[in-house]
Amino acid sequence: MPSPKAKATVRSGGSPVLGSSNGRYEFMSLSRAPPPHLLQRQGSDPTTARLRASESPTRRRGSSSSTGSAGGQGMPEEDCMRLNPSFVGIALSSLLAIDLWLSKRLGVCACEDSSWGSIRPLMKLIEISGHGIPWLVGTVYCVYKSDSAAGQEVMLNLFMALLLDLVLVAIVKAVVRRRRPTHNRMDMFATFSVDRYSFPSGHATRAAMCGRFLLAHLVLAAPLRVLVLLWAGMVGLSRVLLGRHNVTDVLFGFWMGYCQYNLVEMLWLSPQALQGLLGELA
Repeated sequence: MPSPKAKATVRSGGSPVLGSSNGRYEFMSLSRAPPPHLLQRQGSDPTTARLRASESPTRRRGSSSSTGSAGGQGMPEEDCMRLNPSFVGIALSSLLAIDLWLSKRLGVCACEDSSWGSIRPLMKLIEISGHGIPWLVGTVYCVYKSDSAAGQEVMLNLFMALLLDLVLVAIVKAVVRRRRPTHNRMDMFATFSVDRYSFPSGHATRAAMCGRFLLAHLVLAAPLRVLVLLWAGMVGLSRVLLGRHNVTDVLFGFWMGYCQYNLVEMLWLSPQALQGLLGELA
């Protein structure tokens, strides 16, 4: 039989709670919080634990779905766009991965023990032929040895074009700051501070610009024109074979050098301007 206190609790509108240590039912009021000792008994009772375990997943799913829907409704639009990468970003990442993979596959002359390491000296000779210092020294010598105003005009404009190429390439390299390939050996001829960066290839820009300059002003015979084109292509190819640059560095360098020649034609120094410049230098 329940105790009188338990009966009084039933009459006041209570509900049964399992977990009495004496094997009897105890009652608690719905209008007030249960005592602490009853809460401990609820957690220790096996039947109550099974009931709570069976009910808790449903409640968790309901609360998580409501929280997720509320979070999705309250998420700003820019955050949603950050979670979904754009098509342009995916395309650029894929292009970069292909560029790195192809550049490493083509770096067959990066060192002496590479698959094509035997032709590395030839590639380094082609590398020196596209370096800026030999071109600057050769152009100054031709200006000094030229005995005609037309020859001096062409050579002096070529000298200005080479200086313009050095400045533009240095600016782009300092801005982009792309590191050279990991398989590259820093044994290049006459390097400077910006030469530790890879994008764009200065040899490629110089080869494209000087190639167009030679074809437009100096080289007229068809066999020599073919040789100029082959030389420009080999300079760009040697940069990848030696592991100096990635493929995109060389391709962008060719495009940049092609455009630089258009700028040189726009800034072409006339004979009158040359005479004034030479007079000031004298």
